[in-house]
Amino acid sequence: MIDSHCHLDHEPLNSNLDNIIERSKATGISKILTICTTLNSFIRIKEIIKKDEIIFGTYGIHPHEAKSDKVTSDLIIEEVNNNKKIIGIGETGLDFYYNNSEKYEQIKSFEQHIEASIKLNIPLIVHSRNAEKETLEIFNNYKNEKLKILMHCFTGSKSFASDLLDLNAYFSASGIITFKNSVVLQETFKSIPVKNLLIETDSPFLAPEPNRGKKNEPSFIKYTAEKLANIKDISTKDLIYETSFNFNSLFD
Repeated sequence: MIDSHCHLDHEPLNSNLDNIIERSKATGISKILTICTTLNSFIRIKEIIKKDEIIFGTYGIHPHEAKSDKVTSDLIIEEVNNNKKIIGIGETGLDFYYNNSEKYEQIKSFEQHIEASIKLNIPLIVHSRNAEKETLEIFNNYKNEKLKILMHCFTGSKSFASDLLDLNAYFSASGIITFKNSVVLQETFKSIPVKNLLIETDSPFLAPEPNRGKKNEPSFIKYTAEKLANIKDISTKDLIYETSFNFNSLFD
């Protein structure tokens, strides 16, 4: 299995990395992608990716932080080129639910990340909340650039997913799909082709059933894999194979 999105620099994961890695391997995890959200986050991630060969990282600024952590595409490119185990850009995108940063700040930051992704030809890890229309409008400005889009912790509508499939996007399922009240989201994932699916924990957040309410960690991804396999009506073994193949194809 591959955890395509977690935050190993967050507590309680960061202070228990040896145990987290050990449990991950025991569960059958072959790769972990730890995601950058701030400039300070990246300082920690550069050390974390040295801890074990299965850990890789990204560089990016979460839309919540767009007002304070400002980056340019050139800066992003420089940081990625200086670190061989940094294999993606993000988490970036738009969050118009909390609006912790002004909309124009989020959009400008998002565009800088997109332009860096295009120049580097590596995947863009996208957060989108209450911003389906605006996210699509921005993507359509770059529709001729062969973007490598990964919609992290996807909770969007079925129509949003359909429009994103036209852009050859990938969708990552989190523990949310295991929640009893996520029937609509489960139906959306049922409509997305297996070849476009990945799995993630977003740990230490969003622990799946039966561990809901606990601090999440990569080893819990097995529950999301089992639920997504049930939704797609395939074996868990096949689901793990397909999502791992998709990750390796997307991240080359």
